[in-house]
Amino acid sequence: MAKINFLDLGMQPIANNFLSDKSEIDDEYKFHLTVVFDDESKLVSLSDFVPPDLMFNDSYVYHSSLSKTMRDHFKEIATSLTKEFSPKKILEIGSNDGVFLKNFNKNDAISVEPCGNFAKMTCAMGYSTYQKFWNAQLAEDIVENHGKQDLIFSANCICHIHNLEEAFESISRVMSERGTFIFEDPSLLKMMSRRSYDQIYDEHAHIFSVLALKNLLLKHSLEIFRVENLNVHGGSNRIFVCHSNSRSIEYSVQENLFREREAGLDTIDAYKRFSYDVEKSKNQLVDLLNELKRKDYKIISYGATSKSTTVFNYCEIDTSIIDYIVDTTPAKQGKLSPGMHIPVKSPEPGFDETVDYAFLGAWNYEKEIADKEKEFLKNKRFITHVPYVRFIK
Repeated sequence: MAKINFLDLGMQPIANNFLSDKSEIDDEYKFHLTVVFDDESKLVSLSDFVPPDLMFNDSYVYHSSLSKTMRDHFKEIATSLTKEFSPKKILEIGSNDGVFLKNFNKNDAISVEPCGNFAKMTCAMGYSTYQKFWNAQLAEDIVENHGKQDLIFSANCICHIHNLEEAFESISRVMSERGTFIFEDPSLLKMMSRRSYDQIYDEHAHIFSVLALKNLLLKHSLEIFRVENLNVHGGSNRIFVCHSNSRSIEYSVQENLFREREAGLDTIDAYKRFSYDVEKSKNQLVDLLNELKRKDYKIISYGATSKSTTVFNYCEIDTSIIDYIVDTTPAKQGKLSPGMHIPVKSPEPGFDETVDYAFLGAWNYEKEIADKEKEFLKNKRFITHVPYVRFIK
């Protein structure tokens, strides 16, 4: 396989590794974040992967249930999948805090969740949970203990798995003959069109195109039969997979493949253009923030997100520009952001009348935040870099 390096985002920390205090700075783990395109499989991946146990452990801080957008999203898809497929056995890979799992009967559903803090939560809810990383041995254990699964669901997790060959082969073995595997992950096409390079960080070992997924899944006698385009997480794809020749292929698959080819996602040229746009975005954002700071405006960041970790470290934005970050996640409050060590505060009292501008670290929740912060937006402005550097009115 010929892998071509096309993007360099510099030295980056683990995106969710918030520091308790300055004494931890010297030991902070960092890695060189570069991105490659495989011109055979068409897969886009990080050139070097971070060891999984450094990212996914007992102190993992992202709770899906804290966002109303995500709570509604998972309840809706759980209801829809139950109605369409009527599964008797359900497996979720990467169950987080149980936001999807809780919509199913405890006797019918099991889960895989390597983060100990979340595995304890779903166990306490009454679900059989394997606190392990997804691999071939775990798939065999599940088949032996629970039988083959009719519905396998995974959201924002498959793109975290380094060894996709083993992951998809394991799914093929654990899925029942007429079973369905559905997974959601960020869309490469959306990332490219929106120039949202902050979708790239340590956890996202791969950013998927339908083109690449089709090639990879076929090796394991798996076939994409439907693709749904979603707005969550800044643009994602929901991929429906079955055993080869077990279902008819819907038009949405060909439609997505056509759009991706039209955008050039099967050639390196599109990625070179993307790299140029990313550097341009960086320069424009830094210039804007420096100009506002020179005028003595108070600038904070709204949302201590993995996305903002990438942006701040790539653009070298620290406390000389951003006073602090506000975030509703209790586990992040009172800590320092990864890499740039910007203090994280609760929105109360951090997001008050003294704030002039707020960089929108959670731009993928723009509508939810705009509805919530109507008072701020009457006279003040959010700043975003997606799809270009601009003020949000």
